[in-house]
Amino acid sequence: MQPEYVSLFERAYEACEQSYAPYSHFRVGAALLCDDGSVITGVNVENRSFGLTICAERNAIAAAISAGKRRFKALAVATPDATYPVSPCGACRQVISEFMPSSGAVVFGNAKDSYVVSTVGELMPHDALHDLSSCLVREEQEHSS
Repeated sequence: MQPEYVSLFERAYEACEQSYAPYSHFRVGAALLCDDGSVITGVNVENRSFGLTICAERNAIAAAISAGKRRFKALAVATPDATYPVSPCGACRQVISEFMPSSGAVVFGNAKDSYVVSTVGELMPHDALHDLSSCLVREEQEHSS
């Protein structure tokens, strides 16, 4: 794994300590690498109504957007309570594909030595609208610069 992804995964793993998972006891941390080199983290925040739970991946992306970030290179997701690397859920994949290029790296794992390195395109193959949404994000970025 590339050194920048190792440190990104470590940040995701550390973020798990802030997870709020009193129901499932399944902590998730995410670390989002922005194009400017900054890293924004997020954690899962459970709710007793599970449908209202916020995933770590979406939490990190929302925090980055709130901070004015719009371009992302890579995302790491850590699930230390799992027995195997757990990939982002379908809702998170959809949100990730909205804000990252299909070539963007997605690293997920349950331990610092047990992980998978993938891309947005591999997690969302056949995403017909990805090119369109990427163009819209780029267009918005160009107009805001």
